[in-house]
Amino acid sequence: MSVESTDEERVESYASRLGPTWIAGAIAAGPATMASLLAAGAGYGYTLLWVVVGSAVLGTVGQYLAARLGLLTEEGIVTTVERHLGEGWAWVLVIDVVLAAGLAQLVIMKTVADVSAVLTGVDARLWGVVWAVVLAVGLASGGYRIAELGAKLLVSLVVLAFVATALVVPIDAGAAASGLLPRIPAGLDGALVAAGVLGGAVHVTLLTMQGYTMRARGWTRADAGLARFDVGSSMLVAFGGYSLAIFLVAASVLEGPSITAVEAGRALEPTVGTYATWLFLFGLLGAAVSTLGGNTVVPPYLLADKLDWGRSIDDPRYRVLLAGVALASAAGAFLGGSFLSLLVLVLAFGLVGTPFAIVLILYLLNDPAIVDETAPLAANLGGLVLLGVALVTASTFVREQAAVVTDPLSAFVVAFAAGIGLATVLLAVKFVRAATRIGTPTET
Repeated sequence: MSVESTDEERVESYASRLGPTWIAGAIAAGPATMASLLAAGAGYGYTLLWVVVGSAVLGTVGQYLAARLGLLTEEGIVTTVERHLGEGWAWVLVIDVVLAAGLAQLVIMKTVADVSAVLTGVDARLWGVVWAVVLAVGLASGGYRIAELGAKLLVSLVVLAFVATALVVPIDAGAAASGLLPRIPAGLDGALVAAGVLGGAVHVTLLTMQGYTMRARGWTRADAGLARFDVGSSMLVAFGGYSLAIFLVAASVLEGPSITAVEAGRALEPTVGTYATWLFLFGLLGAAVSTLGGNTVVPPYLLADKLDWGRSIDDPRYRVLLAGVALASAAGAFLGGSFLSLLVLVLAFGLVGTPFAIVLILYLLNDPAIVDETAPLAANLGGLVLLGVALVTASTFVREQAAVVTDPLSAFVVAFAAGIGLATVLLAVKFVRAATRIGTPTET
C-alpha cells in the first residue's frame, strides 16, 4: 500500500468522524458573527480585514488548546477546575459563561423573533413566545435537531451565495492589503465592531464547551490526531472562508456605519438578483435558529457539571433546567433596538470574559499535577498571542464603553469587565507563582 493511499484513507476516516469543533464552528458562524462581519465591512471598508483573518487563526488556536485539555483530562473543564483549583474558581468560570451565554440567548431570540415578524407580518413578541416553546419542547424531548438541520441547510445556501458573490464583486486589492495592517478605528463603534468580529471565533462559550462535546463523542487522547484535523478543518478552513467571504462582500458592496437586515441582504444582488433580501433573511433566520439551540444548552451543561447532575435529558433536573433557559429566552423578543447592533454587542461582551478562560486553560495545561504531557512551546506561544490580542481588543472596547456609559446595559458591561478582569489578574498571578515553583529545583 502506498503512502499516498494511506494518507487518503486517514483523511477519509477523519472526515467521517468529525464533530466537536464543527459544532463550535457552527455556533461561531451564527447571526452575531454575520452581523459583526457585515458591520465591519460596511462601516469601515477593508480596515478590519486583519481582525477577520486573525479571528480564524486565533479561533483555531483557542479550540486546539481547549481540545488538548479535554483530551488529556477526559472530563469537563468545570470538574477539572474544581478538583485542582477549588470551588471558588469553578464558580467564577460558570458565572462568566452563564452571563455571556445568557445575554447571547436573549439577543439571538430577538433576532429569530424580529426576522420571523419581517417574513410573516406577525408581531415579533408573539413569535418570541412561540419560538421559546418550540425550543423548550424540542430540546427537552430531543426533537429540536430537525429544526436545526433545516436551519443549517438555509445557512449553507446563504454562505454559498456570499462565496459566489465574493468571486464576482469588484474587490479593491490595494485597499484590502492595507486592511491587513493592525489598527482599530477610533471611537466606541470601531472598538465594538472589532471586538465583535474577534469574539465570534474566540468566545468563552466555545472554549469551555469543547471538552464536553468531545466527551459526548467518546474521544480520548488516542484521538489527538483526529482532534487536530477537526479543529483545523472547521475553524481555520470552513469558518475562516465563511468570515472572509461575508466581510469582503460587505466591504465591496455595502456602505454605512449602521445597516438594516434588508440593506444587508442587498449585498447578494450581484448573484441572486431580486431574491437577495429574501434569501438573506431566511439564512439569517436559519443561523439564529441553529445557534439558539446550541447556545441554550451551554448554561445548563456547565451548571449541571458544577452541581454534579447528569448532562442529558435522562436526568429530570437537567431537563427542567434546559427547558427553563429556553422559556426564559422569550424575554429577548421584548428588547428594544436593532438586533444587528445588539448581536455585535453580544460578541464583544463575550470577548470581555474570554481572557479569563484562556488563562485558565493555559494554567491547567501547564500544571504537571493536572496533565501528564508538557504543553508544546508552540501551543503556549499561540495561547499567549491569543491572550494578548483578546486583552487588547476587549480592553479597547471596555475603555470606550466606560467613557460613554449612558444606559444600564453599558454600566453592566463595564461592571462585568471590572469583576472578571480582577479575577483574570488574580488567576494570572497564581499561574505565574505555580510555574515558578514548578521550575525551581528542590533542595536536598
